[in-house]
Amino acid sequence: MSIFYLSFFVISNHRVQERAKYFRFHRLLQAFTLIYMYLALFFFRISALRSVHTKPERGLLAMEPTSKKTKSRPKLNPTESAALQRLEHDLITDSGTVPATKGRHAIHCLTVIGTIEGHTLAPDAQKTTKYEHVIPQLVDIEEDPEIEGLLVILNTVGGDVEAGLALAELIAGVNKPSATLVLGGGHSIGIPLAVSARRSFIVPTATMTVHPVRHSGMVLGVPQTLRYFEQMQERIVGFVASHSKITARRFTALMHNTGELVMDMGTVLDGRQAVEEGLIDELGGLGDALRYLYKEIESGR
Repeated sequence: MSIFYLSFFVISNHRVQERAKYFRFHRLLQAFTLIYMYLALFFFRISALRSVHTKPERGLLAMEPTSKKTKSRPKLNPTESAALQRLEHDLITDSGTVPATKGRHAIHCLTVIGTIEGHTLAPDAQKTTKYEHVIPQLVDIEEDPEIEGLLVILNTVGGDVEAGLALAELIAGVNKPSATLVLGGGHSIGIPLAVSARRSFIVPTATMTVHPVRHSGMVLGVPQTLRYFEQMQERIVGFVASHSKITARRFTALMHNTGELVMDMGTVLDGRQAVEEGLIDELGGLGDALRYLYKEIESGR
């Protein structure tokens, strides 16, 4: 009987050891499976991120007319395509930017909306364009050889004067074909931004409010304060006059107009009036701006 119990114990112990080995192997297999899935997801996102900034190759026939078909973009599998769509959606919703478009040329679309936020935070209820987010994008546009042009779309009420002028100077300094398009409104410090590109467009229903510099907060009633406002106004007038067809005298006259706004001084211009005054180059929409950029890119080769 003792031999029977001993043999039963040995067999049972052997089965327990085999089952433990099986469970260890099963857990190890699960761990390797999870690691493989994470690595696969990581490489899919990397490939999708690279494809966002990758254009179709033009090959050796880059100088041929653009009417011929260019080399098609590489096909992505469903997982890579979904990851690419998520990345593009995140770029649009988080920063308001569109990566290199899928037309004949890679055009970077930059939007300036709401209040231009400068050194202080705007109230939570306001939509803002943060200049610390836009500045790195403009540097990247200038350095990236894959990006061929810049399109700036504006619908802004104005905002911080120094931040707006800083962005306007950066846009004016881009050495690639650039265009601005005013939709809805390009008011206050949005005017220097609207004229900063090589070519400016405005739709007929858009408006632009020209008014003197305003200041919120404590103001010292001393001559130095008035001189500071005057110098800031001269910087704005000088930039607008040097990047558009309007003269500094005419722009100042529109700014000091007292017969139009009820509670303020200044002038409100619609799209046609802005073009007639020489503030904006051309009356047009999105298609006109893109055609101009395509023409400039192709003529510069």
